[in-house]
Amino acid sequence: MPRRHTFSSFRAFSIDPGSNEPLHRQLYNELRTAILGGRLPTGCRLPALDQFPMDTWRRLTDRRMRLASVKTLAYDEPQGYRPLREAIAGHLAAARGARCSPDQILIVSGSQQAIALAQRVLVDEGDEVLFEDPGYFAARGVFEAAGARIVPVPVDEDGFDVAAAVQSAPNARLAYVTPSHQNPLCVTMSLPRRRALLHWAETHGGWILEDDNASECRYHGRPLAALQGIDPHGRVLYAGTFSKVMFSALRLGYMVVPPDLVGTFVRAKELADRQSPGIQQAVMADFMTEGHFARHLRRMRTVYATRLGVLMRSVREHAPDLMEIAELEGGLNRVAWLPHGLSDSEAVAALRPDGFACLPVSEFRLRPGGRGGLVMGFAGMTEDTIENGIRRMAGILRPMVREEVRA
Repeated sequence: MPRRHTFSSFRAFSIDPGSNEPLHRQLYNELRTAILGGRLPTGCRLPALDQFPMDTWRRLTDRRMRLASVKTLAYDEPQGYRPLREAIAGHLAAARGARCSPDQILIVSGSQQAIALAQRVLVDEGDEVLFEDPGYFAARGVFEAAGARIVPVPVDEDGFDVAAAVQSAPNARLAYVTPSHQNPLCVTMSLPRRRALLHWAETHGGWILEDDNASECRYHGRPLAALQGIDPHGRVLYAGTFSKVMFSALRLGYMVVPPDLVGTFVRAKELADRQSPGIQQAVMADFMTEGHFARHLRRMRTVYATRLGVLMRSVREHAPDLMEIAELEGGLNRVAWLPHGLSDSEAVAALRPDGFACLPVSEFRLRPGGRGGLVMGFAGMTEDTIENGIRRMAGILRPMVREEVRA
């Protein structure tokens, strides 16, 4: 059961806007400016906004506004618009093997709010949180801001190393994992490790927060069942978002929580922001129930698989001595591993003036060291942009490697 919280203990997490500002925040600020100015840098981690069925979305929005009533425009349930929760439950059962009812689903403002709510309800100051290393820095920031003790857990080709996690902190309060497509490495957690993590949660009374934000983007075979779907003991909280498959400005995501936690999470959501936007929820429900969402996903998988293939081919042709990219099954980004000795932060700094918005793997790491790499998104770029981008990147990075060799 969750501990009692006043929901007032969350400490503000401020970032100095000066020269010590984290590199990822600088890059995101530049990316926002570029998007608003109509210039989208190569390497950004966005979906294919140019492929979104905007006419359909506009038609559904217009229809909802024409039919809007006082009830539609007033406050709704903090838990979320029920037809949308029903549509999400059906989608998760069919596509992710999740086991949940609409009553277990909470509509949130993206996966970041889901992470924040999980922290507020389940994690106190001083609690240990098992965290992927490298791992998603925005999620890490939530737990750090709450005063939790972050326990770094190695990630290899089989994903989150459960044995290392249990050895380091067997009594941790929560494990944060991205098992379908690990962020940022995009590896998939193996079934034995999934079962081992579930066993840890049951035997030690821990909770698992499964962040499944890019699960629909798998290009070979059927998606693996969500961790939540194979959890027999109700220890997994599942977080998903529409930002990666629709558009990030939608600000809609969802949580699946165990039945005995629903009331607590709904109350936490209500105290955080009362509810997610009602009209947007209604339009999203229509988009799903009328079949547009499923068609959009099928089309995007084809588009993204093509763009990923162009990325892999472009690296082989233009930068085989500079970048190494693993053959993986899904996700919206890839890590391009750099030659040993080349700093990924220095590489990113050299690429930025040319408009590249890559992130260094070192920004995701809790522990220093390790090989440098560039986290590159491919979904939001055309095939020509990808190939030209890799060619230009190679021209910038190759002299840096030669200088490193001479040194």
